[in-house]
Amino acid sequence: MVHERRGRGFRSGYVSILGRPNAGKSTLLNALVGAKIAIVSEKPQTTRASIQGVLNAPGAQILFVDTPGIHKSTTLINRRMMETVREALDDRDVLLYLADCTAPCTEQDAQALDVLGKVSAPVLLLLTKIDRLADKRLLLPLIEQYKALREFDDYMPVSSVTGEGLHQVRDEIIKRLPEGPAYFPPDYLTDQPERFLAAELIREQVLRETRQEVPHAVAVLVDQWTETPKLTRIAATIYVERPGQKAIVIGAKGATLKKIGTLARQQMEAIFERKIFLELFVKVQRDWREDPQFLKTIDWRTMAGTELDTEPASDQ
Repeated sequence: MVHERRGRGFRSGYVSILGRPNAGKSTLLNALVGAKIAIVSEKPQTTRASIQGVLNAPGAQILFVDTPGIHKSTTLINRRMMETVREALDDRDVLLYLADCTAPCTEQDAQALDVLGKVSAPVLLLLTKIDRLADKRLLLPLIEQYKALREFDDYMPVSSVTGEGLHQVRDEIIKRLPEGPAYFPPDYLTDQPERFLAAELIREQVLRETRQEVPHAVAVLVDQWTETPKLTRIAATIYVERPGQKAIVIGAKGATLKKIGTLARQQMEAIFERKIFLELFVKVQRDWREDPQFLKTIDWRTMAGTELDTEPASDQ
């Protein structure tokens, strides 16, 4: 839905956020829109679907699209994530390519940049996490290394944690946007339904609380959502691929699952601004990352609503 222009010379457009895993894409999105709409963790490939966030600025509206990290596609879910990245290159007004300034520029970075191909939209290189860089003199040689791989329209060091450089990023984007209407009302933040964000907040805590072998094998689906004037009741299932992973998520005497539930509930209450009762279950869905029907079920854009064949859960 297109809303009215907000004065002559109003600018608006779509901006995709791209980069390798752990470059800080979701953290940047949250910082730019001023709200948590994308989950964040140190584990690679945390973001699995494109997430839209809207920034309303004086005289402009920017529609950001966060994307999964650029990586090699080894499973069906990975291939679909990379399809999402390629779709985010089409019909965009500006592209932001993020690179972690604390990491060296490698052959993998060169391969990731190949995804950009011959895009016609302006591309800004954002060197992220400068709050972690003790010697800022290292930025210039790093910029030169990326410049040797591809000519960018601008090179900007930023920190999503301290906010350094973010105003400049916003201004450089707006300069490059076409004149156009506001596509969404001023209070619109994201295209995600609350159910999907709730599932993502649960998955975020699983990523943070479990060992390395579990994260990529975890999916979350909200089974029930009941709202009353004073309370929202949510029942959700955490899916893993192996019984051993299920034991890790549950933890000794259910301690890990309880901690995941408590932290996720606290996040939901802060974001949704209401009291939440959260009930979690853990089930095994073998090799779900290669199961097209299951992937369709957990994708909020194509919810299948299909009953899944899962092992019974004996936890809570």
